[in-house]
Amino acid sequence: MLHKLYKEVFFESAHRLLHYEGKCNRIHGHQFRVEVWLEGEVDPTTQILVDYNVLKGIINRFDHQIILNSEDPMVPALSAFQEVITTTGDPTSELLARVIADEINMECGQGKRPIAVTKIRVWESTSSYAEVNY
Repeated sequence: MLHKLYKEVFFESAHRLLHYEGKCNRIHGHQFRVEVWLEGEVDPTTQILVDYNVLKGIINRFDHQIILNSEDPMVPALSAFQEVITTTGDPTSELLARVIADEINMECGQGKRPIAVTKIRVWESTSSYAEVNY
């Protein structure tokens, strides 16, 4: 039987858009809000699709981090002082939605039961989000 699950997680992070002309080209921060929808088969013993804390842990890897394009010349300089999360391409909310969904699918979809993200939203403000439907 197919079950669906929804989880909402907030994290604080800084990023910059290397290829953007405008103020988002500078390092700045957001309180990101991630909404994720999954579906699959529950574990027959626990009756759990995915532990909510597992989802929160995956998303919170981005909490209080700097996220930059791997080609950004600031990566080596900032890496001397702290961890920098890098992405292939500018870390827009659109790209972060795909990256987070991929990480959830990798970790939660590896078991014996089929589990997958069906939709994800990444809000970078109270009025703007990117959504990917699978």
